[in-house]
Amino acid sequence: MRSINLIRCTFLTILFVSVYAVLAAQEKKPDSGYVPEVGQQGKDVVWVPTPSELVDLMLKTAKVTADDYVIDLGSGDGRTVIAAAKLGAHAIGIEYNPDMVTLSKRNAKNDGVTDRTEFIETDLFEYDLSKATVITMFLLPEINLKLRPRILELKPGTRVVSNTFTMGEWEADYEVTTEENWNSWNTALMWIVPAKVEGTWQLGSNQLLIKQEFQMLHGIYLKDGKEIPIADGRLSGNDITFKISGDLYTGKVDGARMTGTVTNYSSKNDWAATKP
Repeated sequence: MRSINLIRCTFLTILFVSVYAVLAAQEKKPDSGYVPEVGQQGKDVVWVPTPSELVDLMLKTAKVTADDYVIDLGSGDGRTVIAAAKLGAHAIGIEYNPDMVTLSKRNAKNDGVTDRTEFIETDLFEYDLSKATVITMFLLPEINLKLRPRILELKPGTRVVSNTFTMGEWEADYEVTTEENWNSWNTALMWIVPAKVEGTWQLGSNQLLIKQEFQMLHGIYLKDGKEIPIADGRLSGNDITFKISGDLYTGKVDGARMTGTVTNYSSKNDWAATKP
C-alpha cells in the first residue's frame, strides 16, 4: 500500500510540475496583440497595406532624408512611417483606428525607431499638415480631392506622394512604378506644391500677365503694346520656368518677387519681376 501511495504521490508531483511549466511558459509568451485584416473597414477607406517595395519607391521618389518631416495620412500598421524613420526623417502617422495606432507603436518599437516616430489617433481631415515637407497616402481619389485644397495651401515645395490614386485634374509631376507586384499597387504618383504666381507682374518696363493651373502656367507678355504669348510655363515648388519669344526664363519665386536668369542663343542675363 505504501508503495502505491508513493507512486501516486510521485505521479501527482510530476503532473503538477508539468502543468505549472506549461502555464509559466504561456505567461512568458509574448502577446501577439491586435492583428488587422486586409479589407477591414476604416473611417474613410478599407485597409489595404501598401507593398513594401512601393513604400520604398514612394520615399525614394520624394527623396526623403533626415531633414524631412513626413506625415502619412491613414498610416495603418505604420509601415510607411517606420520606413521613413529608418531614413532618418521624423515621421508622423495619422490613423483613426485606435487598435492600428497601438499596433503601429509596437511595430516602431520592434524596429527601434520610436524616437523618430509618432502615431496619432485622429481624423486625417482635422490634423494640421503645415509642418510637413513630405506627405504620403494611400487613399481613394475622392478623399484625395477633398484634401487637395488644403494641400495646395501648404508651403511651396512640399512633396505629396500617393499610392496609385490621383488628384483629379492636378497632374502628377512624377509617376514611377515598381518592378514587382504588376497586378496591383505598383505606382507612385508625386506632386510638388507650387508657389502662387497668378496675376500681373512688372518685368522691367513691361508687364507679365500670368494664368496658373496648378503647376502649369500660361499668359502674355505685354511689350510696347504688343502681346507675346508665354510658352512652356511651369512651377516646381518655388522654381519657375517659361519662355518668351524663344528666350528661356528660369528663376525662383519669393512671395511678390521673382528673380533668375534669361538665356537665348547668344547671351545670358539676370531678370527680376515684382507683383504690385
